[in-house]
Amino acid sequence: MKTFATIAHASCSCIRLFTLTAIVATLVGVAITSSVPRSVHAQSQAPTELQVQVLSVRPHDPTAFTQGLLLHDGALYESTGRDMGEARLRKVNPITGAALHEIYLPPNEHGEYYWGEGLARVANRLVQLTYLGQVAFVYDIDSFRKLDEHSYSGQGWGLCFDGEHLVMSNGTDRLTFRDPDSFEVTGSVGVTVDGRPLRRINELECVGDLVYANVFLTNTIVAIDRASGNVTQRIDASGLLTPEEAARADVLNGIAYDPDQDTFLITGKWWPKLFEVRFVPVPTQQPPTSTPTRPPPTATREQSPTPSVPTPTSSPRPSRTPSPTKQPTATMTATPSPTPSVTATSTPERPLPAFLPLALVGL
Repeated sequence: MKTFATIAHASCSCIRLFTLTAIVATLVGVAITSSVPRSVHAQSQAPTELQVQVLSVRPHDPTAFTQGLLLHDGALYESTGRDMGEARLRKVNPITGAALHEIYLPPNEHGEYYWGEGLARVANRLVQLTYLGQVAFVYDIDSFRKLDEHSYSGQGWGLCFDGEHLVMSNGTDRLTFRDPDSFEVTGSVGVTVDGRPLRRINELECVGDLVYANVFLTNTIVAIDRASGNVTQRIDASGLLTPEEAARADVLNGIAYDPDQDTFLITGKWWPKLFEVRFVPVPTQQPPTSTPTRPPPTATREQSPTPSVPTPTSSPRPSRTPSPTKQPTATMTATPSPTPSVTATSTPERPLPAFLPLALVGL
């Protein structure tokens, strides 16, 4: 009997100790969750949804596999891809689409052709990335004479100049900041949307504190906060080409900002058109207004039934054929990865044990 009482007393003590431990752990979890700064939570706010408003449509060379695009002093500068001797650096009339000056990228010492990629202007120089060549070419902006070249590791996708740093993408979810003279890395930031990494960041355009970017294999343009990496705007640029034009073209790529008009020029790989656009809010759908109920007719004759109006259906847009050779890097998967360090996740509250009310009776 004494042994049974001893065991019961020990069991009761264990229950009390476990209950106290659960309460302390819960309180600590609440305290940690409450201590996360509100500004960190704000970084994962949903982006503003925008769409393109077309202001004008201009010709674009349908043989240009556009990878980089910028506007300067009334002229478009364009970098094109393909690694079979088709890659070019071009100066184009933005109204007529006529080429004013262009050069083809020469092969390397092994006879391998470079694939042109992102393009940025730094003062009177143009900096052009290559896809797999791991080299950036520097040209005089007027003569296209090569002035220098810089080596880097990994793939080259998009490039823009924010007035202080070159901002570079490589197909992952990171933007890399580089010195405009030495091309040395000075920092980087992870790009997130809705609190998750956004991969396949492609062509870039720096505008103020934002970096506008095409998302490879989509009709989406995003505006990225340069400091935090958070996507603040998501722009739908679908439906610009007719189904017939889209069948012969590749994906949307190429963003050039016009500061004089506060507009953007956008196009794509093998696109026959260049679009002058603004990014405007998506119109909200108004709820249907209710029709006041009429009193039943006093006449006894039968009422004619109201004919039903068929609901219009929209034809699905044809899918765009992606680039047959350019592939995302191995790290670019559609599966969301853990949230980077710039975005904090709050610790969920732990539920108390189911026997807590019973255990508290004996405390």
